Amino acid sequence: MAIQVSSISDTYAKDVFTDKGFFCGKVEDVECDLKRFKIRSIVIRAIKGSYLSRMLNDKKGVVIPFPMVHAVGDVIIIKHISPPAVEEEEHAPEPAAVESAVE
Repeated sequence: MAIQVSSISDTYAKDVFTDKGFFCGKVEDVECDLKRFKIRSIVIRAIKGSYLSRMLNDKKGVVIPFPMVHAVGDVIIIKHISPPAVEEEEHAPEPAAVESAVE
């Protein structure tokens, strides 16, 4: 299912939400494939306090491939982005276990 955009300028400064309802930011730029007359990706500027700004920490924004865009209208809906899983640190043996092994 292709998403039709009548004018690329219509996408600038639109609010971007995930399909789960989280506010991500605003469209700052659009990358186009001029040979195929298609939008390749959108650049989302993370607005302070948004879901995306909390996920990116000090980064300014993110590039989203256009296939992740579900809908373009009054707002833009993208596929939900999850933060990368944090790997658990390897647990060192507890000090009590080390002392008993030495004795």
